[in-house]
Amino acid sequence: MNERPELNARRGWQVFSRDGHLVGRVDSVFADYLLVRTAGLLPVDLYVPSDGILAARDGRVVLTLAGEETYSRWHRPLKRAPHA
Repeated sequence: MNERPELNARRGWQVFSRDGHLVGRVDSVFADYLLVRTAGLLPVDLYVPSDGILAARDGRVVLTLAGEETYSRWHRPLKRAPHA
């Protein structure tokens, strides 16, 4: 059985990559992922799975990936097996 970290982030919290760059803000919190709206002129939605979160406390979320990796891995909705 796979255990996922608890998602204790809240809407509006800042999200940072592992190397300390601001990624964006939490837009929505779901049971097994965060919807993160990126910072910048053309915001993009990132679908961050719970196992992609290193830490979440004091209004900040830190991800397990660095900078550009966050976009390449999480810019599409998560695909789950029907039985998962």
